[in-house]
Amino acid sequence: MKKTIATLIAGLFATAAFAAQTPASTAPASTATAVTAPAAVKSDVKDTTATAKDEVKVVKHTAKTKAKHAKKATKADVKEAKAEAKEEAKESKAAEQAEVKAAKADAKEAKADAKHAKAVVKTAVHKDSTVAAATPAK
Repeated sequence: MKKTIATLIAGLFATAAFAAQTPASTAPASTATAVTAPAAVKSDVKDTTATAKDEVKVVKHTAKTKAKHAKKATKADVKEAKAEAKEEAKESKAAEQAEVKAAKADAKEAKADAKHAKAVVKTAVHKDSTVAAATPAK
């Protein structure tokens, strides 16, 4: 691809250089111009080729730099996402533990209420039986 572009550019310069020349049949002095024209074309081709190579180097360097930055940004995003996921897991685990603790406390309170209710019923039954035994039957 690079060679094709360089060849096309060189061809453009060559046609421009030859189109600017006067016909060779006009005077013998034009042969000297014809001899220097190919050297000028070669020089132009070399300059164009060097410029094209420099442009390619710049483009490659820019692409590499962009790729590096994109890779670093992606790594940072992944690291941040992992940290957020870890924090969310930690928070949800703490919330679950709090719920379990609350449920255990509720169960313990319910058990204590049931025990108290049973004691109240037992006391009431005991009072009724002692009152019935103390009262003479008529």
